[in-house]
Amino acid sequence: MRVIVFGASGMVGHGALRACLADDAVTEVLAVVRTPLALDDPKVRQIVHTDFTDYSDIQHEFAGLDACLYCLGVSAAGLKEAEYTRVTYDYALAAARALHAASPDLTFVYVSGQGTDETGTSRQMWARVKGRTENDLLAMPMRAHMFRPGYIQPVGGAVSKTPLYRVIYRGTGFLFPLLRRALPRHVTTSDAVGRAMLTAVQRADDVPAILRNPDINRLAVTPTP
Repeated sequence: MRVIVFGASGMVGHGALRACLADDAVTEVLAVVRTPLALDDPKVRQIVHTDFTDYSDIQHEFAGLDACLYCLGVSAAGLKEAEYTRVTYDYALAAARALHAASPDLTFVYVSGQGTDETGTSRQMWARVKGRTENDLLAMPMRAHMFRPGYIQPVGGAVSKTPLYRVIYRGTGFLFPLLRRALPRHVTTSDAVGRAMLTAVQRADDVPAILRNPDINRLAVTPTP
């Protein structure tokens, strides 16, 4: 299986990349990045790209892919809706369209978030934009799964790219075992999200289009075919 990962330098993307490297069914990973990752693994090929709204110059690289694990994202804190929409909606739809054109049988897995609003009525700007993104991805003629994790604890060397989140994780990481016991429906880890994304691809016919935190944790421990 050939997999492409967007956002591999981020916390969730790190988990997705680790899942791919640990799974023998994955034969090659393409990592689309702005700057090269500090990673040397024969299974990984990095594609340095800067314009995430236009893939015309690298679209030939997208042929013959089986899955996309789309983990690219940004915090809405401090961003106007137009800025957040560009990164959240425009980038994701541009990638999905380019991938579908080159690999029409590809399965697209998109990391959204708990609280995403597909109705467009939420007062939370990020929830509306994420919901619109989900809706338009699901409307495309391809297999797609929307992941809505809750609190994600970084593990295995994963680090959030958002400075505020890094501070929060450093201050609360020791509480994660308690959170996991007290709020199992709302917490997960970066590695669990990565494993669940791969399982969703491998069991696509048995997995719902929208997966919430309990679904993610269940898939993370489900044996792959």
